[in-house]
Amino acid sequence: MRADDYLPHRDPFLFVTELRSVDPGQSATGAWQLTGEEAFFAGHFPGRPTLPGVLMVESLAQLGGVAVLADPRYAGKLPLFGGIEKARFRRLVVPGDLLELEVTLDRMSARAGKGTGRATVKGELACQAELLFVLVDAVPFDQG
Repeated sequence: MRADDYLPHRDPFLFVTELRSVDPGQSATGAWQLTGEEAFFAGHFPGRPTLPGVLMVESLAQLGGVAVLADPRYAGKLPLFGGIEKARFRRLVVPGDLLELEVTLDRMSARAGKGTGRATVKGELACQAELLFVLVDAVPFDQG
């Protein structure tokens, strides 16, 4: 079971490297192994590479997307960010860290939902946030 079995995201913008559990429409757990080879580390910050907080939130959103898209009720849909609330960053995340991810979906409808996510490293809270999303039809983007 892999995140890209559910998500349209692909490298270099797929931030869930391991799925551990999925309860469709309810929750998911997974991880993002940071190797240090990720391109953003070169510029954030030279000499002190640090995972940007917004990418921690994105990794939680992607995991939440897995929980949504694993539910047959949302087949053919794509969850998009509707908002981020109460985001807090508590710990630096650096190359080599394993970012443990967990998301619980709190409220779901046919058009939108809300979830809560937590990211930890070695049991220490790195990030937490409430994630709001809207569901749109997953039709291919016309690049013409």
